[in-house]
Formats: sequence, structure tokens, C-alpha cells
Amino acid sequence: MRTLLRALVALLLPVLFLAAAAPARAAADHVYDFEDGTTQGWSPRGDGVSVAATTGAAHGGAASLLVTGRTANWHGASLAAPFVKGVTYRVSAYVRLAAGQPAATIALTVQRTPAGGETTYERVAAATVTDGAWVRLAGAYLFTADSTDLQLYAESDDATGRYHLDDVVLAPQGDPTREPIAADFEDGTTQDWSPRASAALAATAEAAHGGTRSLAVTGRSASWDGPALNVLGRLGKGDKYDVSVWVRLGAGVDSGRLGLSIERRTAGTPSYEQIVPPTDVPAGEWVRLAGTYTLSRDVDFLSLYVESDTGTFPFHLDDFALTYVAPKPIQTDIPALKDRVPFTLGSALTRPDTFGVHGELLARHFNGITPGNELKWDATEPREGEYAFADADDLVAFGERHGMTIRGHTLAWHSQTPAWVFEGADKQTLLNRLESHVRTLVTRYKGRIAAWDVVNEVVDENQPDGLRRSPWYEIAGLDFIRTAFRVAHEADPAAKLFINDYNTEFPRKREALYALVKRLKAEGVPIHGVGHQLHLNIEQPPASSVEDTIERFAGLGVQQQVTELDVSVYTDFVSSYDPIPGELIAEQGHRYKELFDVFRRQAAHLTSVTVWGESDDVSWLNTWPINRLNAPLLFDRDLQAKPAYWGVADPSKLPPRVRRLEAPAGEVVLDGKRDQQWDLLPDAPIARVGEVSAGFQARTTAAGMYVLAEVADRSVSAADRVTFTVDGVARTVTRLGGHKAAARPTPTGYRVEALVPKGTDVDVTVRDGGTAVSWTGKVTPAPAVKLTTAAHRAPVLDGVAEPAWRAAPEIRTGTWIQGTSGATATVRSLWSGSTLYVLAQVTDPALSEESPNAWEQDSVEIFVDPGNGKTKGYTDDDGQYRISFSGRLTVGGTFDAAGVKDNLKAVTRAVPGGYVVEAAIALPTATLRPGTLLGFDVQVNDATGAARTAAVTWNDATGRSYLDTSHWGVLRLA
Repeated sequence: MRTLLRALVALLLPVLFLAAAAPARAAADHVYDFEDGTTQGWSPRGDGVSVAATTGAAHGGAASLLVTGRTANWHGASLAAPFVKGVTYRVSAYVRLAAGQPAATIALTVQRTPAGGETTYERVAAATVTDGAWVRLAGAYLFTADSTDLQLYAESDDATGRYHLDDVVLAPQGDPTREPIAADFEDGTTQDWSPRASAALAATAEAAHGGTRSLAVTGRSASWDGPALNVLGRLGKGDKYDVSVWVRLGAGVDSGRLGLSIERRTAGTPSYEQIVPPTDVPAGEWVRLAGTYTLSRDVDFLSLYVESDTGTFPFHLDDFALTYVAPKPIQTDIPALKDRVPFTLGSALTRPDTFGVHGELLARHFNGITPGNELKWDATEPREGEYAFADADDLVAFGERHGMTIRGHTLAWHSQTPAWVFEGADKQTLLNRLESHVRTLVTRYKGRIAAWDVVNEVVDENQPDGLRRSPWYEIAGLDFIRTAFRVAHEADPAAKLFINDYNTEFPRKREALYALVKRLKAEGVPIHGVGHQLHLNIEQPPASSVEDTIERFAGLGVQQQVTELDVSVYTDFVSSYDPIPGELIAEQGHRYKELFDVFRRQAAHLTSVTVWGESDDVSWLNTWPINRLNAPLLFDRDLQAKPAYWGVADPSKLPPRVRRLEAPAGEVVLDGKRDQQWDLLPDAPIARVGEVSAGFQARTTAAGMYVLAEVADRSVSAADRVTFTVDGVARTVTRLGGHKAAARPTPTGYRVEALVPKGTDVDVTVRDGGTAVSWTGKVTPAPAVKLTTAAHRAPVLDGVAEPAWRAAPEIRTGTWIQGTSGATATVRSLWSGSTLYVLAQVTDPALSEESPNAWEQDSVEIFVDPGNGKTKGYTDDDGQYRISFSGRLTVGGTFDAAGVKDNLKAVTRAVPGGYVVEAAIALPTATLRPGTLLGFDVQVNDATGAARTAAVTWNDATGRSYLDTSHWGVLRLA
């Protein structure tokens, strides 16, 4: 009988917590403090167990309950529990091991027998306890079925351990899953926080975010060791919670990263989830870690904790808060998005997204789903041959219940693949592992998953053959791709098999992927489709680039799907808004409208469009590439329709769009030809309607404002015209030209130029019969875009200004972005083959590299954009190349400069009064020829000691050259 009982205890069936409000406090608190010298109703649980009031130790007062004589884990002290059906109780107790006992986990558990059912054992609280301090156990308990034999008991995983129990409180209350949790440590205690391992926790006045105290965390044994808070019973399944805590590094710690995570266990199996990924915490500063969490599983253990990504440094935490987020009902008076598009409209999801209002939103607006992580290799086969399908099964079942098309993502990828897959693997071993994995997954979901991303992100356009040098490729070459498709097709011949990648809207990536797919199809590989991820932002790339990509692949005879669409409100990787300006949210709505215009036009080539998440609160872009507030999806954080939704469902309800354009100073000849002046900047795109589209630019001059419209319109008509309206005054130009205007045909349409009065409010409307496309916004004057020339020479890279450099014109840095005086440079440029050479002769009599930050050292930064895209952000081949006076090289760019990090070579040489930098920058993504225009700028950083005290550029006055290429100058190859 005892064996059976112990087995049942081990099951630790989870407590069932109701989401609906529980009755108000039903009775007075039940308190057990043992101060009267009795056990106050507590009795032994198990043969040989002794429980007795003792004055040998006490948490409060002078007495506690001592438990001895235990010989099994479930032995301990037991109370006939005064719990009432339907009433939630907050249960707390203080425990401490008897002197000399090793650390153990002590738990409070409820035993009860439901009417007509079997006895159950439900854990209420648990914590690691030592003989050195009292530890508080706290949790909530509720039962809703008629039951008998209710017992609350304390047990320990040390079968013979002796312990004290004191100040037990059973407090009837409302629904604990709706009550906030807060900790400020102002009472001088740890307020229910306990260590995960050997860490020491103490309330301290050494530092505080609010008030006078915080929780000091010292003595950590591992990165995951630190403060933890038991929240079992405080979070309702399917409910959403805001969680935040302020953290600060301990004294003497110069840098560190801290994050907020949660550990949950079901039947003893642990799972770990990040609420806030590890975040930089500068020395001496308090940093708020804030996120949301939805509990998606029944659990018997639930603990919040703060951890670092590496190291065991001490830190402080303060002002913790956990708050239930009451959901807003989803809107039922707006159109369902899936009914407004001529293709499957999908959403990526995780298990929490299937609960409550999130699940309702998915079911109403989407008819396709993609499990975001649950089908990836690390989720399904973390160890060889050991498969885990519970989460994936749940999501597939959700899709089936709602009649949704299901996409499988992803069978083979260089990321989120466990290390064991590649360890010790030769080619055949790796392909065998791949075949086993693919066959297992596709067979399991045969007939249920309609399409698979078979291989993901295998293209690297910066490689000569266009293929990513992943472990897959390095070990097995192209055969891993061939094998994955072959096996997936054998396992489910009806499933559509896709190759999936990002940046396919950029020409180089597009062509590399195109060549690969064409090759695979020619070999007979069963590749049925191409997936375009389309992680975009509100400005780049233009919708026309997306359309070019779809049209390009249409000729291959493959299906196409948009697989991971989102539109970030940021154009760079470091900016952050809180709150996000409404103007950007409106602009995003128009961006979605333009994109879905493309998708509808190309519906014959698209079978599905999937957005990467249903609402802003669940987007991966809230934590990537940094933690910041983002809003990239169709519904906001309250699951309400935003302009992005209306951009898809009904663009007539979009708010007005406020576009902005700079008109640099510049002179133009009005002859309909495209002067070099226009080529210094890209045209601002005017959205396509039907077969008509256009681009627009402006230049300011003393006589007025020059305007340009490049019109794509192959059907010639006498009614074709462009109207420029400036501050209410209209000027119309036809294909034949007009007053102070010129027009000229082009291979795809026509070009018009005009001189109009200066003004701020500008509308450009292009008409073709009944079709009109327009650009409306604010135009502001700006300084001229500086232009210089690189001579066609190849110097010796030795830090010496040999005669070859005399062929290049000299420019000077004179645009101050920090300070008004300091180090400056004269700069010349040469080019040869695919290499750009730059010579910077710097005047700077006092040189320093004392700062650990490269940008705060005396150095020269060279900015190069091979495509002269002038984008608000970097594309993959844009580079920030920094050379310090001593020759230290650092490179910046998109995705940690992965595409350009190896492009730079440089030599430096000290000279009287300064130093010389001679650099060679490889530009493998561009075809260099006379007349090519490169985005280009130079910046000189001037350091004094460990600080940068001045910085000066050639052209860019914004101070954002390291983020934004739009204000760089231009370098023309001679």
C-alpha cells in the first residue's frame, strides 16, 4: 500500500486552477505558529515519524514544529486540511532543516479523494531548503469537485531529512491568478525569493531602484543560478501576464547581461522559456527587464528567475511586478482577413497563441498556420532517436479543428539544430541522420501538413557559388539538400516541398536562389516551391523589388509562398521608440497596402501569404536584434485592428499618409535626359497601380525646385501626363513636355523634368487614362550631395602616398558631428578591379587608444555602399570600415557585418603631427567600371584620453553614418 501511495505521490498531478473569478474571502485565515507548545492539529505522516513543538528553532516567536523519524520521501507532517470546495487559498509556510542536514527540496502537497475517483496528490509549493536559514514556501490551492480525506502535508526529497515547520497560513481569498505579485524588499526580507542553487540572497541598502533597499544576489555557482520566485498557482493556463523587474550589476562588475526566464515542470520534466533574453546592463545603471508570459501547460512546478548569459557576477534586483493582463475581446464587427485575399492567409504561432482571445483571433482571420518553432530539429529531436511531438501535435490539431492549411517549418536548417547532429559525422553519417529525421517527421504528419520548408536559408549570395557554408554544406555539400527533398517526397508524395530563404527581394540573393532552384529542378529533385520570408521594414525594400522577385521565379514553374512576412517600424538595428509614433504606424499601414497590392496582382503565382505572428505582442521582433518595442504585425498588442490590418482589408480606411523627401541643392538641365545629378540619389517610389508606376526626385536651386518623374507606362496615350502640385499650384507635363519642362521616352515609359516654384507641400500624380498613381508629402531643402572621383589606379598598400594617388582629387573632412574642431583628414580614392582604395592623411598631434570602444579611439572610418542605395539602414553589402591610428581594424554592417567583415585590409603609418591610413576595400558584390557610383563617406574620430572629443565627416551631418546610408556622399569611378 505504501509503495502504491508513494508512486501516486510521484505523479504530482497538477492543480486545476479556474480562470473564472473565485468567491471572495470565505473565512478567517488558518494560522499555525506552535507557540502554545502543541502540534495544533498536525500529525505524523508515515510509520515512525514524530512531530513535536520545539523551542530549538523558530521563525516567528519562540516555537516551531520539528519533524523527525522519516524513512520515505512522502513521510512528514500532515494536517486535516480545512479547505472548502470552490474557495482559493493562499498557502504559505516557513521551513528550515534541522542542524547538520544537507540541503533538500521540501514541498507542501495536498492529498484528496474526489467522489467516485482515485486519490490525487497536488503540489502547492516547493523550494530548496538548508539548515542555515528559514525559507518561505508559498502557493495557491483550489479544488472544485466533491472530495474526502483532504490532507495538507510537508514532504522532502531527502527520505530521512529532519526539518522545522513554522508560521503556516492558509488564507482564503479571491482568484490568485488575477492578483498581482510585487516585491520591493523594503521590509528587509527576501519576500519569497529563494536561490536556484548556491546563490546567497539578502535585502540590502547598498543600492535601490525605488525606496531604500534591493535584493543583493551573490555567491552564484552558474549563469542560471540566482534569485527565483515560486509562482505555482499564481498564473492561469492560457492567461497573459506582464512581468518586469529592475536589475543592476554588483559593485566592481564592469559589464554583464541579465535576462528573465521561467522554469516549468510537468510530471518532473523541466522546460525553460525566456521572457526577456539576456540584455546589456551597463555598470552603475538600473535596467528594466520587461516582457509578457502566457502559461500554456498544466504544471506541477513554476518558477520565475533572473539569470545571466555567462558568468557568475553579483547583481541586484528591485521593484519586481507580475500583473494579469485582462484580454480585450477581439473585434467581431470587422471583415475576416482570410475572406479579403485570393490565397491562403496564414499566421505563425506557438502553443500559447491557441488559447483565449489569441486563439479566437487566429480562427477568425487566418486559414493557415505555421508552427514557429515546434517542428524545428531542436524541438522535435533534441537527442538522437528521442523525439518530442507534444507541442507540434497540439498545434497541428488546432489547425485541423479550424480547417486550416498547415505548413511545416523546418526540416533542415543551419540554426536550431542540436550539436549532436554534426558531431563526429562524415558525409554518410550526416545524411543518414538527416534521412531518419525527415522521414520520421514527414511520415508522422502525412496527409495533415500540406507544405514543408524542407531546407531553410541555404543561400549566401556572398559566396562564389551562392551557397551558405553551414555545417550541412561543409560536410555533405549539395547532397544534404537533395537528400532532404527526396526523403520528404517519399514520406508524403502529396505534400508540397519548399526551399525557404530571406532577402530574396534583393537582386543578388534572388539570382543566387534562382540558379540553385533551376539546377535542382534540372536534376529531378522534387522541389515544388520557393518560400520568400519577407522580413521587411516600413521603408525598404520597395514593393517593386518584391514583385520583381515573384515575377522572376514565375518562369521556373514552381509554386511561390510568402512565408514569414512582417514589417518592422525600425530601419536600423539600434533605434528604439517608446511609444512608437503614430505617424510610423500609419506609414506601416500604407506599406502593407502596397505589399498586398503586389500579392493580389501576383495571385496566379502565389498560393499562400503567411505573416510571422498574429499580433504585435507575440512578434519575435520585440527581442531581435535587440530588446525594443516593435509593432510589425496586423493587430496590436491588445489584438485590435491597426492601420496594417486596414491596409490589407480595406485601404480606404487608412489614415492619411505623410511622406517626407529631401530636395538637395543641385542644378539640372531641363532636356528630359537623366543628368548625373539625379543618379546621386535613388528615386522615391510611387506605388504601382495596374501597369503604371513611377519614381520621383527633387532638387532645390535659386530659381525654384527641379522635379523628376520616371514613369513606367508602356501604353502610349496623348492623355498620359504628370502633374506636380506645390503648395496648391499645379504644373502638368505630358509626354511632349510643357512650360519650363521637358519629356523624353524611355524603354519602359517616359521621363519628365520640370522647374516649379519652391514649396513644402508637394503632390506628384501620374495619370494613364483612368489610372492614377501619386506621391503626396513634405519636401524640404537640404545641402547638396557631395560628389568626388576615384581614379583608375592600383597603389601599393604600404602607408605611403606614392605618385599614383596624385591622379585622384582630394577631399577634406569638414562636417562636424561632434565638437567644432579637432582631428581632420584629406582623403583620396583609387579603384582597380573589384577593389576600392582610400588614402586618408590625418592631422592629429595627440593620439590615443585608451578607450575600450573602437569608435572612441583615434581612427578613420570609411563608409561604402556598392549600390548607392541611400537607405535608412544598412543592406548586406554596405560597410563601415574603421582603422585606428595603430592599424586596428573593426568592421560594421548588417547582421554583425557578416557579408563584409573580410573585405578590409589597411596599413597605417605615423607621421609628424598625425598619421596616414591606406586602405583596400574589396567590393565583390558590385561590378566596378567607369561611371559607377558608390555611396561613400569618411569620418575622423578624435580621442582625448579614454573619450572621443570630436568627430568630423566629409558629407553626412546626421551623426548616423554607422546606422544609415541615406546621407553619405557619392564616389564616382573615373
